[in-house]
Amino acid sequence: MSGVRGTATALTCIVLLSACGVPAQDEPHPVTLPRRPLNGTASATTGEPAGEVAQVICLTRDDRLVETVRRSGAGLGPQRQLDLLVAGPTPAEQAQGLTTALAATVLRVTVPAGSTTAAVEISVPEEGAGRIDEAVAYGQIVCTLTARPDIAAVRFLRDGQPLQVPDGDGAVTGAPLTAADYRSRIDPP
Repeated sequence: MSGVRGTATALTCIVLLSACGVPAQDEPHPVTLPRRPLNGTASATTGEPAGEVAQVICLTRDDRLVETVRRSGAGLGPQRQLDLLVAGPTPAEQAQGLTTALAATVLRVTVPAGSTTAAVEISVPEEGAGRIDEAVAYGQIVCTLTARPDIAAVRFLRDGQPLQVPDGDGAVTGAPLTAADYRSRIDPP
């Protein structure tokens, strides 16, 4: 009798442990999975077309940085990504209240071979094209480029010389900047 009782107790323990507190359901329900990396290619497991690449473009809304994702059939180079940033939001992004603080700005990016720090040459803005908040404008560039897997930091140049720019807190620096330097300005996705 004690053998049957021991077997029943063991079976009950196994059933209770295997349940893990998740009740059985008759119908499927939606599950929110963790966000996959934005800078990788899509795969069959995500249900997206093979070869689709997510590109982060950091736009603005109410003087805040907002990371948006645009998908394309192929990866974009850093210069093309900055060109899209300067061009501004798509009509769908405009409908969400997004804009850019970089309109009419000329940017040229280089990434030296073997380096993960991009150098961005920035033109002198046209007169009358002043920015309300330069930290947001520089933050757009830094957050867009450092969302790439091949760029970890960004430094700025004007006429080939190091340029002092504001970080997210308004402190001026000539050091390479990362997205973490603008964390206080970035809205959650």
